[in-house]
Order: sequence, then C-alpha cells, then structure tokens
Amino acid sequence: MTGSDTIPTGRRAAAGDPAGIRIRIEATDLPGRDLPRHRGIQVGVQRRNSQQDLLDLHPGDAPTAVWTLPATATPTQAGLDITGPHIQGRPGGRFIYLSWGTVDGAGTFARFSRAKLMFDAVDPATLDAARRTGGLLARLKLSDARGNPLCAAVRPPLIDWSAGQVG
Repeated sequence: MTGSDTIPTGRRAAAGDPAGIRIRIEATDLPGRDLPRHRGIQVGVQRRNSQQDLLDLHPGDAPTAVWTLPATATPTQAGLDITGPHIQGRPGGRFIYLSWGTVDGAGTFARFSRAKLMFDAVDPATLDAARRTGGLLARLKLSDARGNPLCAAVRPPLIDWSAGQVG
C-alpha cells in the first residue's frame, strides 16, 4: 500500500491500520448571497494546499450546503490522525477549511474569509466510532450571531460531531 492509497470506506481495518472514512458536513442557516461588503457570496471546501481548488461551491443563500469528503483515520500514540485531500494542518491540529468568497465573471474565486472545522474538538470516542463505522458527520450553522458568514476556528457548541454511516 502506498502513502496515497486508502482502505475503502466501510471496510474494517485492524486495530493499528489506517481506515478509510467519509466525512459529511451538513450546513444550514447560510448568511445570504449579498452582504454590505460582498455580493454573490459562495462557500466551498478548500482542497489542501490549493486556495483556488474548492469542492462544491454553494451560494450563500442556499437553504443547506452538504459536502462529503474522503479521508483516512490512522491510529497514532496521540490518538487518531485524520488525513485526506481536503484535510489541512499538521497532526494534532488538523481541520477542514470552509472558504467564503465571491466568483467573478471569469470564474475566479476571491476568498474573503474562512472557517476552520477543528478536529481537535472532536471527542476521541466519536473519532474511534467513526473509524469503526466508516463515517464522521459534522452539523453546523454557517451564520454567526450577527448573520455574517461563520469564520475562524469552529468548535462545539457551534458544530456537532457524530459517528455513523454517511451517504
């Protein structure tokens, strides 16, 4: 198995082996498409090391936004390390970026802010269960208390993490 291969999602891995999982992000309460300083707002999941490579842009006025990401959960002495094409950061500080921006007429995304969905805030028992079941689910609202796009580090109670099969 090479470093870029993963075990197919849902297949049981031995206790110390990496396991393929799917991460599903279900977002509601988007802030709207137009705000005083930004018009045509969209949000998407940023690919690791590529600010312009975004997964499934959703308009800021969509009723919901859903993303499903492939990942690998690898046991380490410090706990599970979650990696994948859309997982950012170093071990112990991994996260997913939700990038907020606008798209111009040429299709170029201009980011103005990001939210970081922090894995260090996921209960270790939930991560273990996600490794066993093959799925990790994140549910959150994408508007802050003032109705603006949710930004900065996102941890409970602003996000709810659970394990189980994801679609």
